[in-house]
Amino acid sequence: MRRRVLLAIGLYFLSPLVAEYLLGDIAITAIPLFAAIPLLLGMSLLYGTGALLIREVVRRASYGWPSIIAFALAYGIIEEGFTTYTLFNPNWDSAFGFHILAYGYIPALGLSLNWIIFVLGLHTFWSISTPIALMETLAGEQQRTKPWLSKLALSLLAALFVLAIVGINIGNVVNHRFIATIPQFIGTGIATIVVVGIGILLGQRKPTARTQAGRAPSPWLVMLVALIAASVFLLIYAVDPSGISPWLAGLNLPAWIAIVLYLLLCAGMAVLVSSWSQRRGWSDAHRFALAAGALLAYAWHSFPWPVLMPGVSLMLDLLSNAILAVGAIILLVFAARQLQKEGQQSFATLAHNS
Repeated sequence: MRRRVLLAIGLYFLSPLVAEYLLGDIAITAIPLFAAIPLLLGMSLLYGTGALLIREVVRRASYGWPSIIAFALAYGIIEEGFTTYTLFNPNWDSAFGFHILAYGYIPALGLSLNWIIFVLGLHTFWSISTPIALMETLAGEQQRTKPWLSKLALSLLAALFVLAIVGINIGNVVNHRFIATIPQFIGTGIATIVVVGIGILLGQRKPTARTQAGRAPSPWLVMLVALIAASVFLLIYAVDPSGISPWLAGLNLPAWIAIVLYLLLCAGMAVLVSSWSQRRGWSDAHRFALAAGALLAYAWHSFPWPVLMPGVSLMLDLLSNAILAVGAIILLVFAARQLQKEGQQSFATLAHNS
């Protein structure tokens, strides 16, 4: 019981730590000392409850990873469409000199497909899925796919999630003086329902036997591919000349080409991972490898990504990025050691050398 509670608490805080801190939005070295820590408590009300809810619902229903990914996408739609309005508010981050919707903006819809794909990808792959995969790896075989919370705790968590959405929504409306239109609310609601429905359908599919020829690749190869794919995903956004991190804007890449690259990358990885997962030998070590690659991509990418906190110097920003990157590596080492204890020796070298 105690271990399950600790795992739940771990996921509750790991999700915002990855989503906002490791990404580079918030610096843990902010002045006054550790001013960013209270922000973690606030961020966890949304990220932490969202990640825990998704994980608990999926495990209680005996669904699999396709459902987690679909529900993570639904979470992203809820946060950005109902809570922060970044999908629709062209001036959401104008105070920092950014205009996130300018690149690929579609006036008739009042949104940018480039920003939609990017920000929903961040939530799907990093804010929710990666923390769940890492905490489940640390949980060990006995607790990996079992519920960690009681029904009462799950109900309270759901209520807290709703309150967080309402509270943050009100705060954003007051601070940014913006609220989505009725058609935008309706569109966001329909998209959320459709994605959740897809997640349920994926979860209800009967498991199939390993059908692909050959064995699954080495987890090291899986991690390398995940690292490269995740890095490319993040780099595509860097070509946005009015975006948050426009350090590759000199490439002058048209917005529609960036959209095509996003879609090809996501579709290619979906097909590749689906094929690998159908081969003999696919295991928890491979799922951990995917999360590890994504986490390492965030770690290096935090350095060119600007901190979204006023009054944080470049030195403090870089120091925060370095501390969090080291923390991410340490977390991966502990997870690799857990797999080693279970006899999944693919990461034994990493754990042994540490």
